[in-house]
This record gives sequence, structure tokens and C-alpha cells, in this order.
Amino acid sequence: MKTIIAMLAAMVLAGCAAPRQTLYDWEGYQPQVYRYFKGDSKAEQLTVLEADLQKIMASGKTPPPGYHAHLGLLYADLGKDDEMVREFQTEKTLFPESTTYIDFLMKNIKREGARK
Repeated sequence: MKTIIAMLAAMVLAGCAAPRQTLYDWEGYQPQVYRYFKGDSKAEQLTVLEADLQKIMASGKTPPPGYHAHLGLLYADLGKDDEMVREFQTEKTLFPESTTYIDFLMKNIKREGARK
């Protein structure tokens, strides 16, 4: 009986020590969101996020929720509407729960463009 308990305890401890695989690969996403709200260069942020996206995809991982939406916002700020729509659609495809928010962004970005 003591042997079985010792084996179970060893298995539990070994499971706790195993490296955890994260669901998403964040790369430099969070610092770029911070830079966005600080008002830093949108073009520089876009370059970093696009390069990070290539790394994420090459590693076979998935970017986190909001990554493609943020890329879409950057493209919108730079007047690249086709790329904006592509990124927003990708966000909605990967994360269907974001559809309401993405539709809201699209609607408001179109209004902003009409005012200019």
C-alpha cells in the first residue's frame, strides 16, 4: 500500500514539474498595445507585430485573441482599408466571440472615414 501511495505522489509531483505549454504565443503583443495607447508610431508597431506574427506562425502556435484586431486598428490608422478588413475578418474567424466587437469597430471606423 505504501508503495502505491509513493508512486501516486511521485506521479503527481512529476506532473506539476512538467513544462506548461501555453495556449497562445504573445511575442511582443502586449508592449505594442501599450505603445499604441501612448501614441507611438503606428508604422513601427505594425512592423514589429507583423514580424512577430511570422514567428508565431512559423512555430506552429496561435496568436492571442485581439492580435489580428489590433493589426486591423493599426492598418485603419494608416489608411490601409483592405488590410484592415482582412485582419478584422481573421480575428472573427479565429475568435467568433469577438464578432460583435469587430463589427462595432468596422461600423465606427467607416463613420470616422466619412467625416474626414
